[in-house]
Amino acid sequence: MAAKKKAAKKRGYRPRRYTREQRMRAARVVQRLYETYPDVECALTHRNAFELTAATILSAQCTDERVNMVTPELFQRWPTPAAMARAPMAELEDAVHSTGFFRNKAKSLQGMAERVGEVYGGEIPQAMDDLLTLPGVARKTANVVRGVIWGLADGVVVDTHVKRISALLGWTKRTAPEQVERDLVALHPEEVWIDLSHMLIHHGRQVCIARRPRCGECPLAKDCPSAVV
Repeated sequence: MAAKKKAAKKRGYRPRRYTREQRMRAARVVQRLYETYPDVECALTHRNAFELTAATILSAQCTDERVNMVTPELFQRWPTPAAMARAPMAELEDAVHSTGFFRNKAKSLQGMAERVGEVYGGEIPQAMDDLLTLPGVARKTANVVRGVIWGLADGVVVDTHVKRISALLGWTKRTAPEQVERDLVALHPEEVWIDLSHMLIHHGRQVCIARRPRCGECPLAKDCPSAVV
């Protein structure tokens, strides 16, 4: 944990101060999330680190459901970094077209595959600093891959659901994903960081829906200052 704090300080991270009551309330929320979603897991379908990296790149500005519709054929045609690196760009663009921003995503996929083959022997690297050198891979994607594949927690993955629900729960007042992540890391123990994002994403899709939150059915309502029941 000391190493985590040192790295955070190096990034200019100043943890938000939380009261004992706020921490107890947050702990109750996490416990209810675990009770509600006991089999929580990543929503992106994958069989290995390469597939998860590619799927997470495609998930930018796109739903996981749409990505999961695209990736079976994508990985059937190009199942390895070496195969994807050789893919005709026009065909790769066509394969990911429905995920949006298909030209940039196809370019990132092929760039990622090429670097993995040239620098990392065809295997997705495990280290955060190495992952961040891959085209199309930012901190969010790296956090997903490290957490899901290797169980390594460097922080909390912040997507639109995590950001929105964290604000509703009073866990953060910030808006930038990096700042939201810092608040969540300061509030929650490291052992829940990986699961927390998956549970909040599931909760945001099933109960705390952006346009029509079902507060009356929400197991978190008692500890949510934004609940309308």
